[in-house]
Amino acid sequence: MFDYDYARYEMIELHLARRGIKDTRVLKAMWLVPREAFVEHGFEAFAYEDSALPIAEGQTISQPYIVARMAEAVEIEGTDSVLEVGAGSGYACAVLSHLAGQVSGIERHAALAARATERLSALGRRNVEILTGDGTKGWPEKAPFDAIIVSAGVPAVPTSLKDQLKVGGRLVIPVEHEERSQRLIRVTRVAANRYEEEDLGGVLFVPLIGEEGWSEDPGHTNLYIRKAFPS
Repeated sequence: MFDYDYARYEMIELHLARRGIKDTRVLKAMWLVPREAFVEHGFEAFAYEDSALPIAEGQTISQPYIVARMAEAVEIEGTDSVLEVGAGSGYACAVLSHLAGQVSGIERHAALAARATERLSALGRRNVEILTGDGTKGWPEKAPFDAIIVSAGVPAVPTSLKDQLKVGGRLVIPVEHEERSQRLIRVTRVAANRYEEEDLGGVLFVPLIGEEGWSEDPGHTNLYIRKAFPS
């Protein structure tokens, strides 16, 4: 019988701690969440490899290291309200639920949102709520947030998400740097109308589809992108 606990221990030691994840609360949260419960049937034995895995609707569950890295980068405290955009399988929301007071997730695919809700409920994670909708617009009714994590790539940081940060709040998001290249950016709202940005390094995510993201057709940009990047 496959030993998931040992595989999870190895993941934390080899793929997280040895690669620089230092926040003990993040490491503990990664230990507490059974990733095998969030992967597609038949992929359970690969759940603790440090790689993204396919899920339904052509999406992926992010590699454990990037989930831990993003969670560490937004510096979550126990009473924080956190938004995850691109909730997918629900795995990152489950990890965040062990770090924050309240987690709100947005997923544009209704089937994924429903399945993620089922998984989180089965694990008893009562401080998570997932909405089906356009993640680029955030969740205004739940705002403002202490931290926002975006688990899909964008052409530019959505204004709606920046506006939904508290002053002092942190947003971590993959932003296209050049064609087929993304950088992980941390945005901190330092005042009502002032933000600071830090580059945390290269990443690779699926595109975030929405009004302030990519269009449905990957060969064309929507009106927002044309405004952001005029020819």
